[in-house]
Parts: sequence; C-alpha cells; structure tokens
Amino acid sequence: MEIVFNLMTEATPEHDYEKDYSTIMEKAGKLLNKSEDLVCSVIFCDPEQIHEINRDYRNVDRPTDVISFAMQDDDSNILIEEEENELGDIFINTQAILDQAKEYGHSPRRESCFLFCHGLLHLLGYDHMAPEDEEVMFGLQKEILDGVAER
Repeated sequence: MEIVFNLMTEATPEHDYEKDYSTIMEKAGKLLNKSEDLVCSVIFCDPEQIHEINRDYRNVDRPTDVISFAMQDDDSNILIEEEENELGDIFINTQAILDQAKEYGHSPRRESCFLFCHGLLHLLGYDHMAPEDEEVMFGLQKEILDGVAER
C-alpha cells in the first residue's frame, strides 16, 4: 500500500501523519479484504483551495473538510495496467483539522486520521447518504481508527 503526499499549502498536520495514514490504510485493506498494492494520493490544502474544488467539482459553494475523487467510480477512466489499484485522491483541509478537533473536543491527530479514513472509505466505494450506508461507513471508521488515534 502506498500513499503519495502532495502539498497545496505549507500547513501539514502536526503528527506523524505518514505513519498514521499508512496504518489506517493497512487496517482498512485487511478489514475489507483489499489488495496490498493499493495506491492513493493525499493533498493537503487550505480552506480557500478546498472551497474552490468543492464549488467547481461538486457545485457546493463553501469550504469543506475532506473531498475524495475516486478513480474507480468512473468507468470512463482508462487505466494502464500498473495503475489498476490507484484508488484516487483525498483532499484534506488542514485548517479544518484544527477547527474540528477543537469543536469536537479531541486532538488534531484524531481529526486528521478521521478525515483521512473517511476519505479513504469514500475511495473504496462507501458512502453515507442513506442511514443504513452511514451506519456501515461510520462503523468501519470506528473499527479502523480504534487503536490508531483515540478520541
């Protein structure tokens, strides 16, 4: 499993996010019986940048905390053989990590790990639009984050 990190902002989480995210990805892969050679990208951005992405690609004119673009959701994506396990991109708003950690009363590390896990599950095909789907997705988040980044 591989995570490619990109910066659209100078701000990054103030914990060993590479290690934590790798642990989360490995746990998710094992739990969901996914290939060990999965790849995704994480792009850290600021509120203005994620606002623009949210507006331009989702028609939602406000910043958000995390946005995922799954490569395997779109049948028009033509992937070369080596990239068949490329899941897609996760954009994480680094300011939202700090703001939401304070709002929810837990550490920025926990919020950072939660946002990555949430985005990863979207890349793996999970959603929370219907109550039964939300129950499944949020249950998986809890199980994956257990032991990695406690509340």
